[in-house]
Amino acid sequence: MENKILPVRVTERGTESLATRAVERALAERRASYAQEVRRLLEAGFVLIRRNNQLEPRVSEVIREAGLSNQAFYRHFPSKQAFLVAVLDEGVRVLAGYLAHRMQAAQGPLDQVRAWLVGMLEQALDPEGAAATRPFALARGRLAEAFPDEVAASERQLTALVRDAIRAAAAAGEIPSGDPDRDAETLYHLAMGWMQARLAEPRPADRRDAERLVGFAMSGLARGPCVPAGRG
Repeated sequence: MENKILPVRVTERGTESLATRAVERALAERRASYAQEVRRLLEAGFVLIRRNNQLEPRVSEVIREAGLSNQAFYRHFPSKQAFLVAVLDEGVRVLAGYLAHRMQAAQGPLDQVRAWLVGMLEQALDPEGAAATRPFALARGRLAEAFPDEVAASERQLTALVRDAIRAAAAAGEIPSGDPDRDAETLYHLAMGWMQARLAEPRPADRRDAERLVGFAMSGLARGPCVPAGRG
């Protein structure tokens, strides 16, 4: 007697549900595995940069420190420069979290602006923070030249925090209404320029200089935008 395979009637919806579930399970496992690889690579990058005090670890050093393969590295990063931008972005995210925490403890939006600025400058004042920040701060220009959009997007995480505080301070009448976007960018470049200059010097940064900068910046916000001569 001939064996026949009886047709099984499965609804289209049921077939898609089972197939989709299987695909999503496989993708979830792969995503988790890849996310772990990226995490290990980034952590290895931080370790090497801190250990060598420079932003130029070799790919071979990174994969050896991470315990991964050359293939794993290039699966996620097309080049060493792209990897360094990712390390920079991760560092900025950590800094943004630190600044947000400081700002949450401040009393009022203007104090939040001050807390943000003090937190930025602290990266050059604290010995441990300076050691971790120095390679990134000194190489920022080179990375920004090669990856301008990526670096700018990372830095907007920092300027967004102080921009919102400036806007809230103006709304509360604590400072004159101005241009929060430009004011935030000005404060960022003021802080970053000071950090880069101090971190490039062999001697430790002077906290009194940082306090003077904070006072200068906060006084400028309190006065509001200057009107050039001949205008207004």
